[in-house]
Amino acid sequence: NTITTNAQESHESFWNNVRFGGGLGLSFGNNFFSGTIAPSAIYEFNNQFAAGIGLNATYAKQRNLFKSTILGASVISLFNPIEELQLSAEFEELNVNRNFDENFVSNVDDNYWYPSLFLGVGYRTGNFTAGIRYDVLYDRDKSIFADPWMPFFRVYF
Repeated sequence: NTITTNAQESHESFWNNVRFGGGLGLSFGNNFFSGTIAPSAIYEFNNQFAAGIGLNATYAKQRNLFKSTILGASVISLFNPIEELQLSAEFEELNVNRNFDENFVSNVDDNYWYPSLFLGVGYRTGNFTAGIRYDVLYDRDKSIFADPWMPFFRVYF
């Protein structure tokens, strides 16, 4: 049946253009620990354009100060004007839940949503991209990041 065959080919063609990847992060020192897992998937429309979604889960703890759980999702678009150059736009929405130690002076716990809109540029080689991105919605009082500028590393298979 030609309709079944065309549907199967279309389904296979879709999955041939999907790439999975993401990132892992660990940070520790001076009574501080942070761990992040951020899986993502993109669909490559052609050699220049791709778009996808991602998830983010982070746990952080500073001894005698706070514990924090951060969960969220993102939508990303990628544009490669030439093979080695990748431009990106990523909207991320995170739920930040901070529980301060009872001995800390300002021990008011926090739970809020924080949006970020990252615009980035990176050097791409094969499945790997390294670059810098900037959060245009950065709010130093609410952001979980110390600075709106941050390096990034992306891998998609």
